Amino acid sequence: MAIVFHVITGLNNGGAEAVLYRLVTNDESNHHTVISLMDMGKYGPMLEEKGVGLVCLNMPKGKVTVSGLINLFLTLRKYKPDVVQTWMYHADLIGGAVARLAGVKCVFWNIRHTDLMPGESSKKTIFIARICAFLSSFVPFKILCCAEKSVKVHSGLGYKKEKMLVVGNGYQLDKFDCNVGERLRLRNEISLTDGFVLGMVGRFDPQKDHRNLVNALGLLKKRGVDFKCLLVGPGMDYENVKMLELISHNNLQEEVLLLGQRSDIPALMNVLDIHVLSSSFGEAFPNVVAEAMACGTPCVTTDVGDAALIVGETGWVVPAKKTEKLADAIEQGFLECQQRPLDWKDRKISCRERIEDNFSIEKMVEKYNAAWSCD
Repeated sequence: MAIVFHVITGLNNGGAEAVLYRLVTNDESNHHTVISLMDMGKYGPMLEEKGVGLVCLNMPKGKVTVSGLINLFLTLRKYKPDVVQTWMYHADLIGGAVARLAGVKCVFWNIRHTDLMPGESSKKTIFIARICAFLSSFVPFKILCCAEKSVKVHSGLGYKKEKMLVVGNGYQLDKFDCNVGERLRLRNEISLTDGFVLGMVGRFDPQKDHRNLVNALGLLKKRGVDFKCLLVGPGMDYENVKMLELISHNNLQEEVLLLGQRSDIPALMNVLDIHVLSSSFGEAFPNVVAEAMACGTPCVTTDVGDAALIVGETGWVVPAKKTEKLADAIEQGFLECQQRPLDWKDRKISCRERIEDNFSIEKMVEKYNAAWSCD
């Protein structure tokens, strides 16, 4: 049994944090400890509840402190882990460098991002990624990427391609499943009829491109498509003035419901007939697409990160920022759902089977264990 230490920027709600949590709580082959450069966030208490070791360095967001670096160094020197796995750019840089200084040879970086676009990605993030590209020949033994596109983009930035491996995300399929009872319960809770319901789970952020989605919904309404759309995630509530203006501009006050952040995502995915991802950049391996499919919910997604790889032939993939094409794909799903119920049932089954066959938590744990070798 190897001693594996994970270094991550923080433990708030996010895709990388969720994957880390699933990995360390489902891998019984190794002893895991998580080091957060910041505080406990959302996942810290959950990790402690599962008996996973946790160290918080309590650095302020966006800042590095001398005391934090010393604490990290002393912790790694004390416990002498067999493997240090870092997560995301800041932790790759800080955790990777300190781990090597502390004498750890088996350092593995983890890239959770794809596009780094000036004007959309922060200048600081791009700068740190470029430093990591320079150091990638020296610091990490291997670089684990969650998406094929991550390899392509980052090798183009100068990352050592020969060190890069793809380890896709994995999901606990007992938690994400087709559940008619949850579908009916939650539809009744939020006063939905039996009509066509689509939705998107994602925080309010430029990369999610909610503008493109809402504009596409406006086109659908003009075409006479009868629907409701649920928007879920941090910032997706009725205090979001920008969203309210966008909804009003498209005359969608009756069609769009802002549900804010929720913890019952599996139930919500069962409510939806289609899940939409309208992101324009920044996605690597979008969890929400796989989570929706695991619940038997077909997806319409823009062609970002490895979304097309996840969806395969089970859904619809359209170019980013193409509002009319996004509306066309949603309408195709609407027509099949409403007019060809047997085809729709087969599509839902195919969604679930694709995640079972390719993206289970067991497969992800197996791939990480195979990667953590310095032979």
